[in-house]
Amino acid sequence: MQPPTVHLVGAGPGDPELLTLKAARLLQLADVVVHDRLVGEGVLSLVQPRARRIDVGKTPGRHPMRQEEINELLRRFAAPDRVVVRLKGGDPFIFGRGGEEALYLLRHGIAVEVVPGVTAAAGCAASALVPLTHRGLASSVRFVTGHCRGDEPLELDWRGLADPETTLVVYMGLAQIDQIVERLVGAGLSPATPAAAISQGTTPSERVVRAPLAAIGEAVRAARLDSPTLFVIGRVVEALALPLALARPVASLARLEVQGHA
Repeated sequence: MQPPTVHLVGAGPGDPELLTLKAARLLQLADVVVHDRLVGEGVLSLVQPRARRIDVGKTPGRHPMRQEEINELLRRFAAPDRVVVRLKGGDPFIFGRGGEEALYLLRHGIAVEVVPGVTAAAGCAASALVPLTHRGLASSVRFVTGHCRGDEPLELDWRGLADPETTLVVYMGLAQIDQIVERLVGAGLSPATPAAAISQGTTPSERVVRAPLAAIGEAVRAARLDSPTLFVIGRVVEALALPLALARPVASLARLEVQGHA
């Protein structure tokens, strides 16, 4: 008999067509799907009708189920004759707390299979035509979270992040963007560094705001972007800006893009 197993599955950044084949197959086989709020209905529609769906999503300031309770829920559902899928937005192991869930399950004798997903940095940047690396502009990329636990201060390696040769991608930074900009500029990054904010990336509701780093917070507020919003900071933001602007008459560009100015 197979041991009880929980599948930690990445749902990708929003577009259901960006799911891996393995993820789609598991959703068709699942008896139980425990999912986050960032998993859209397009993905959830692939879950077979007889499966039990449990929403454990968190929003800023509202956590209906604590992480410890989610861990225990997965443990209780795991059974040799049951396909249990823990469905997480993006990739389970990139700011998804998948490592914590895997560790808890393994400590309780439950097997874990991780199915990677397209993380928001890759999916949203690609959808907005922002290359995360580009010869002559950026030879490396760093992912950081802009979200703090509780009221704790946002403490990152600001000096290391303020590297003009590196693309910086900030997850969950909407509420802290002014602090992030202030700390980066204070650490030496030019206020004129190109920045982009991508809201609802890869979905029909995608919106992109571009502005110099010093103005990105104001531009985001003026555009009233909603969560989830991903920030890309670095010279790569302008890598395709001119060809993209020249192509603007193309009617098929359904996404709204707003240009911010300092």
